[in-house]
Amino acid sequence: MELSDFEAIGAQDGYLAVVATSRADGTAQASVVNAGVLEHPVRGERVVGFVTYGPAKLANLRRRPRATVVFRAGWQWGAVEGPCEIAGPDDVMEGFDASGVPELVRAVFRAAGGTHEDWDEFDLVMRQDRRAAVLVRPERIYSNAG
Repeated sequence: MELSDFEAIGAQDGYLAVVATSRADGTAQASVVNAGVLEHPVRGERVVGFVTYGPAKLANLRRRPRATVVFRAGWQWGAVEGPCEIAGPDDVMEGFDASGVPELVRAVFRAAGGTHEDWDEFDLVMRQDRRAAVLVRPERIYSNAG
């Protein structure tokens, strides 16, 4: 499976994905997010991105920066596993100017099929919620298709 195949599965169901991170005790913490495939803002490689906030997922990713992202459409599914980078108001991504966080969050949102009528309002809400962009570098890509 290629990253473009993974992306095509996501497009079939509104880019809804299950993201799994690891807790300190080794158990999985999973949640549903909107995710998409986009270009890494520093290295230019294609990555899987999602926007998140809240203590559990971000705390897990800060301590153990790896995630699995799964798209599904009907009985078809695809997964991407890999190391993560976080860019947000509380997380500095190496080589990335923190002033670019609002545009990166927008880019992730658009890659996940999102649109907005008022980007200034969008930026304000993202900033107030202290949302961060998480970028997963695909180390493994696999599916039930083989």
